[in-house]
Amino acid sequence: MINLIQNEMMKLLAKKRLLIIGVIVAVLVVLFTYAQYKQAEEQREKLGTDDWRTAVQQQIIDIQNRLSSSRMLDEWREQLQVTVKQQQYYLDHNINPSEPGAATFTRMFIENASSLFIPLLVMIVASDLVSSESSQGTIKLLLTRPVPRWKILMSKYITLLLSISIIVAMTGVLAYALSGVVFGYHGWNAPIITGFTVEAGNVDTSGVRLISQWQLLLMDFGLVWYIAVVVGTLAFMLSVLIRSTPAGMGIMLAALISGAILNNMVSSWESAKYFFMVNLQLTNYLSGVAPPIEGMTLLSSVLILFVWWLAALIVSFIVFIRKDVY
Repeated sequence: MINLIQNEMMKLLAKKRLLIIGVIVAVLVVLFTYAQYKQAEEQREKLGTDDWRTAVQQQIIDIQNRLSSSRMLDEWREQLQVTVKQQQYYLDHNINPSEPGAATFTRMFIENASSLFIPLLVMIVASDLVSSESSQGTIKLLLTRPVPRWKILMSKYITLLLSISIIVAMTGVLAYALSGVVFGYHGWNAPIITGFTVEAGNVDTSGVRLISQWQLLLMDFGLVWYIAVVVGTLAFMLSVLIRSTPAGMGIMLAALISGAILNNMVSSWESAKYFFMVNLQLTNYLSGVAPPIEGMTLLSSVLILFVWWLAALIVSFIVFIRKDVY
């Protein structure tokens, strides 16, 4: 098994996929760092001060002005009302929700990248682990070895898990290292409030607790890794089922993009909560963002994603073991 995994990792490294992903992440981190720096500069010039309390108060005023519009969708209005209540809670308890520093940038970057960007990076690796070998005919060479088929597929899946871990870790390291040049390498022990829950548009603060930012970062990275594993396993299944890599990538891309759209439109479609793409924003539960559908919780989303992961893994092994190779 170890030799098979080494062989798969060598093939993956030879394709330079991880290197390309690293370059993509680095470029985006630089762009987002510059954008956040410019935004901070414009806000400083607009308010005439660096005081975070003044900035939060201005955000509350801006949101309240937006809420006065009669053309706003009810779902967006509810989310903005929740945001106002959370921001007011930060003010009342004298907690800066955006403590400057590379640690804060990394947390915000990884949270925003959890449901689309990182899954897309994982899809680049997962979508052709099997389909590329099937289309090129090299899968026949693997199957002629005196090794059970399930071991061959397991070695590919373990390679996928290792790749996912590398991608998530690389994203965090690059985000921290590059943004720290501008914002400074601090903020690990900044106080962060978590535990907000939203019920019927109201913010429940009974479960709120204060933790250090490094603790929230660990939770964020754990959830992001879990999301990436689920998406990667689904893409892996398509790689087994479909010989065409572009077709598999197209299906996963369509699913991820539709999930991003559905999150803003499915509040009244209760059964949509069973779609995996509607449950990808796990980090939002930590920050108290209202779920797409009322009644969804972190535990329910984790369990739904687990069912999708398990089903995809079972289908992958059954099909790969039984299918004819020609």
